[in-house]
Order: sequence, then structure tokens, then C-alpha cells
Amino acid sequence: MSKIEKTIQRQQQKIEEGQYYEAHQQLRVIASRYVKQNNTAAATDILFSGAQSLLKAGQGGSGGDLCIFLLDVFNKAEVKPDAGSKGKLLSLLRAFPAGEPTRRKFVNEMIAWSSKHGEYPAGDPDLHHIAGSLYADELEPYDAERHLLLGTKDSPETLAQLSYSWYSADESHTAPLYVARAVLPYLITGNLRAANKFLLLFTSRLSKTPSLSVQEVSTSSSDLRVYPSLPLLNFLGLLLLAVERGEAGLYRQLKSHYSSHLKDVNWSEALDQIGEMYFGIKIPRQGNPMMDMLGNMFMGGGMGGGGKKGKKSDAPAPAPGLD
Repeated sequence: MSKIEKTIQRQQQKIEEGQYYEAHQQLRVIASRYVKQNNTAAATDILFSGAQSLLKAGQGGSGGDLCIFLLDVFNKAEVKPDAGSKGKLLSLLRAFPAGEPTRRKFVNEMIAWSSKHGEYPAGDPDLHHIAGSLYADELEPYDAERHLLLGTKDSPETLAQLSYSWYSADESHTAPLYVARAVLPYLITGNLRAANKFLLLFTSRLSKTPSLSVQEVSTSSSDLRVYPSLPLLNFLGLLLLAVERGEAGLYRQLKSHYSSHLKDVNWSEALDQIGEMYFGIKIPRQGNPMMDMLGNMFMGGGMGGGGKKGKKSDAPAPAPGLD
């Protein structure tokens, strides 16, 4: 048995005996010693095993502290988000007791680490998906939403289930507001496929509502559910069709047709961004036109979207992990 394995076994025994404080302090001291020796692998093994044992023993604060220490080690050693490093972090994330305050800090720092050392500026989609799914299971919709919108190809399904459950406790006419919370951000992150999937899954549940009138409209290229009593939901469905076609005239016509309904919601900023991204309709900007032109010349015309680092394209970049 190696020296590391003996250390891990000794500390696990202390934790099993309920000596949590002593085990926590000793694990920190031993890991710090390995960090000073630039022995990242040993520090990682010590911290991962110790954190897991403490979390499983219900010691969320002490276990969470070692989780955050592990991320410090990953950052200093510039460890990249790969199957091994992500696997360890996700295993620890799942081991946290529900409601443990340290977990939120761990999630935020884990995403920040993956953003800094990985290929996705907004953070690794696998990490976002698991964090979002955990928040969804615990009925924390705002936190779940924030992560699932930047997740994997499986995230729209989890988000649709959560959003529909959330909507079910509200008035029936509010459905478009819940749909827009996912569809508009998905479009702004360049993820049309996720926006379409979310809308389909949400409206499939909605169409089973006995009191709601639904009409199926089919054309040669697409199928659309129309809700006579929910005009803004129809607008969102037609918006996705317009984005697929990329016709600026169609987009302007759509906004004009639904203008009386759109004035009741605060979607204008998001729709302006969508108009610029997909239809080339420039957002009017106040400022000095000469300085704006110089800024564009020297900054290369602006920053990219939510996709992988280094990607250059005129079209909006797909959101991480979904295309």
C-alpha cells in the first residue's frame, strides 16, 4: 500500500469514528504539503477522498471546504476540464447534503474554473447540466434555469419539465411567460435547436390541458400548434420559424402583427438582440459614430457568442455542447 493510500485510509477511519474536525484539519495540512511540492496528483487524491468521506458523513461545511481547496489546486496547476477532473467534481457535487450553503460556492467556482481552463467561455456544459438538474430536483427554478440554459443537448428536456411544473401553479394565461424564459435566452446564445426542443416539450404538455383550445396547423415545411387564447405563445412559435428562414421582412411583419400584445411584456431588449443576430437588423446605439467605427476596427468587430473559444463566424455561435 502506498503512502498516499495509507494516509487516506487513516483519515477515513477518523471520519468513521466521528473525529470530523481533526480529520478535516489534517487533510488540509497534508494536501498543502503536497501542493508546495508541486505534487498535484497526490494533493488531488487526498482532497477528493477526504471531501467525499466528509460529505457522505453529512459534514457539508468541512467537505465543501475541501472541495473548494481541490478547485484551488486545479486552478494553480492549470488542470483542464476532462473526463477525469470533471468526473471527480461531479461525484463530489452529487455527494453534498441538500441545502448545504457551501455547495453554491463550489458550483460557482467549478464553473469559473472550467471557463478559465476549458474551451467554453460560459463554462463546461456537462457541469452546467448536472448543477442545473440538481437545482431542478430541489425545486430551485432560478438557479436551475441559469445552468440548464448553458447545458447539454439533454438540458432542454429537464428545463421543460421544471418550467411546466412551475407554470402549473400559476394562472393558465401565463404560459408564454414561462416559455419565453427559455426560448429567448436559447436564441440569444445561438441555440435554435434547444429553443425548438424546449417549445415542443412544453407545448406537448400544455396541449393536454382540457380547458385550453389548440389548433394544429401544418404546412409543407412545418407543423405548428396555435393557441387562440395565448397570442404571445403563438408569437414565440412563429419567431422560431422566422429564425429558421432568416428573413428580416418576415421578422418585422411578425413583430408588427403582435405589437399590441408585445407591449405588455418586457421582451424588447431580447428581441432587438435576436433581430440583430439572425436578421441583420442593427440595434440603434447612442454614442459617437466615429468612435464606434474606430472601436470596431481595432477590436475586430466585436466579441463572439456563447460557443467554443476561438470560433469565428458571422452566424451566431451554437451554445456549448448542443450542436
